[in-house]
Amino acid sequence: MKMSEADVKTKLITPAIKKSGWDINSQMREEVTFTAGRIIVRGKMTARGKTKRADYILYYKPNIPLAIVEAKDDSHTVGSGMQQALEYSEMLDIPFIFSSNGKGFLFHDKSGTTEKLETELTLDEFPSPDVLWQKFKAMKGLSETAAEIVSQDYYDDGSGRAPRYYQSIAINRTIEAIAKGQNKILLVMATGTGKTYTAFQIIWRLWKAKQKKRILFLADRNILVDQTKQQDFAPFGDKMTKIHNRTVDKSYEIYLSLYQAVTGTEEEQNIYKQFSPDFFDLIVIDECHRGSASEASAWRRILDYFSSATHIGLTATPKETNDVSNIAYFGEPVYSYSLKQGISDGFLAPYKVIRIDFDKDLEGYRPEKGKTDKFGNLIEDRIYNTKDFDRTLVLEKRTERVAQKVTEFLTETNPYDKTIIFCEDIDHAERMRQAIANANPERMAENHRYVMRITGDNPEGKAELDNFINPESRYPVIATTSKLMTTGVDAKTCKLIVLDQRIQSMTEFKQIIGRGTRVNEEHGKKFFTIMDFKKATELFADPDFDGQPVQVYTPEPDGNVVPDDGETPDNVDDSGQEIPPDVTWDNHEDSEGQQKYYINDVEVDVLSKRVQYLDADGNLITESLKDYSRKSITKEFETLDAFLRRWNEADKKTAIIKELEEQGVPVNVLRETVPNGESYSTFDLICHVAYGQPPLTRKERAENVKKRNYFAKYEDKARAVLEALLDKYADEGLTTLEDNKILMMAPFPQIGTPTEIIKSIFGGKAQYGKAINDLETELFKQDQPA
Repeated sequence: MKMSEADVKTKLITPAIKKSGWDINSQMREEVTFTAGRIIVRGKMTARGKTKRADYILYYKPNIPLAIVEAKDDSHTVGSGMQQALEYSEMLDIPFIFSSNGKGFLFHDKSGTTEKLETELTLDEFPSPDVLWQKFKAMKGLSETAAEIVSQDYYDDGSGRAPRYYQSIAINRTIEAIAKGQNKILLVMATGTGKTYTAFQIIWRLWKAKQKKRILFLADRNILVDQTKQQDFAPFGDKMTKIHNRTVDKSYEIYLSLYQAVTGTEEEQNIYKQFSPDFFDLIVIDECHRGSASEASAWRRILDYFSSATHIGLTATPKETNDVSNIAYFGEPVYSYSLKQGISDGFLAPYKVIRIDFDKDLEGYRPEKGKTDKFGNLIEDRIYNTKDFDRTLVLEKRTERVAQKVTEFLTETNPYDKTIIFCEDIDHAERMRQAIANANPERMAENHRYVMRITGDNPEGKAELDNFINPESRYPVIATTSKLMTTGVDAKTCKLIVLDQRIQSMTEFKQIIGRGTRVNEEHGKKFFTIMDFKKATELFADPDFDGQPVQVYTPEPDGNVVPDDGETPDNVDDSGQEIPPDVTWDNHEDSEGQQKYYINDVEVDVLSKRVQYLDADGNLITESLKDYSRKSITKEFETLDAFLRRWNEADKKTAIIKELEEQGVPVNVLRETVPNGESYSTFDLICHVAYGQPPLTRKERAENVKKRNYFAKYEDKARAVLEALLDKYADEGLTTLEDNKILMMAPFPQIGTPTEIIKSIFGGKAQYGKAINDLETELFKQDQPA
């Protein structure tokens, strides 16, 4: 008898693995899903793509994987699963790969310790954990001492939380590098992928292995230090302290600090020198692109002082310029996990882009001779453009237009979606706050915190930052800012990012995009939208950018809007001193030393539609949705006959629709591009868009069935059921025919229970299924207009 894949695994592969010495409870996991499935966005709808799942992963210890095993049923050859297993092994950084059909194993050994790369083994020859561990050590060049460090346990709180696959790779590679004596290490992980949790596991394992005894975690924002201490680093408990008030207590083992809190312009302010140069043996630098790479930075002075320690740099955006280089200091990253990969895996939220161009932005603005601003200042006679707007010249009606478009978008989607508006400076952020408030009087009447300016100079706004990032807190809804919220803000439910700031730095651009990339399905956050008013998203074309949007949309005029790293000071100054809450700030974010003109009588209009989508492979394409869908469908089914053949052969037509959606064809959104599209069956929609066939509505198809007296061959009750199903199809579509739950809805309970209908009226599940298939065949007869 032929054995299914499940039988092969249960009866042959698992016993062979167990027999060779693997503990199937602690060292073996079956059906390991290691990605979340790409979030597919079309219109307002989202779906998950396929997840990646390995049949078996074998571990030396939890989170230290050694082998992957791909199983096939016994009708396949022993090596049939090898190519898929190799693909997974590349993603998971696993060196030993096995394919099996239950009759033996094909073993692919990446360790280089054997003469042949691939070898066939009998079921009795599956290698033991110790054999693979010895191969692993040889491949990695680990001494026995280093191997002890590498095999140190992860932290486990018993909740079931475990590192994601890419976090495990980052942790394991870092531990391996340190165990082999590497003292400068760079980890590049996209914003929202858990860098701090990754750092915690690295520190925990090194600390527990007694390889590193005193550790310093450095950041440059108070919110980053506090979040770290209260959340990911909490298991360190009373062994951990935060350095503040410029005091040093040497009795702790884990230290968290702002770099400003331990450095200063005067020598006596450099309190890090109260520690001996060899006090710390590990320093972790969070967001290292913002300072430590520069030889002149305060961070570098700290690192140079503690030069005997191991230095680990964490960043989403390594900085490489003529003057500043992360790689020159830390070396090449031991591991990189990009925005693009995070979106592909489904761990990060994809995003759409709405580009809005104003006439004055594209054409420029030249004041007429003798033009004065609203304060009577004579305006310099020259052409002003986006480099000038909101910096040296303010067109107040432009700010009002931005507020109008943001309000239109939120009104069309959800007025309470968390929104960050990035402005040029504090003055611009305040004017934007006023414009948003004026555009939303009803929302402001509900709560004056509907929109707030959150900038470094405003204690009232800064005090609301925690409420803004708290998913459970409705207010503030909209935050206007300039620099303060570009980094360090874990806004998991932020659904709209508005760019009214000219951004030239790829590092800053990626950081801003990172404000929206976190997924929070509990609160309905699966994707986010960027509204770009200053062409910042042209940086997508930069080869250094690696995470393209799912859609770029430029509305027509009056059309619907829906389809240098300078830091604002935190609550300590540059010398580390605490800042009183009532301090008055000088506006250093404004353009200093320049005349700023404010003009309130120049109209600004929307001038310019361009739509871009991601295909199934994550590539950005620019064409109409209908053209893209036609190409995708005909790639899968080259001719109408090929599609019809597959459609008629399929037991469940919805499976074909699901396949197309996984290929990136948004069937439901596609309806919006076809006049009267909501009334057509999915079958007609596909035939019309892909093959140019004239469509019939669902009601027309249902009427055609009735006209042919199709139901005459059925008994009274069976006919009543099928006629009711046909009416449901005409109203709601194909899924109502293929989902038995429909039998619990009116009018079917008047005929009988689902069990009575299927068993008593139709004679059983098989006969009922055949009746549904026959009805679908009649509905989609090929001799009808398609």
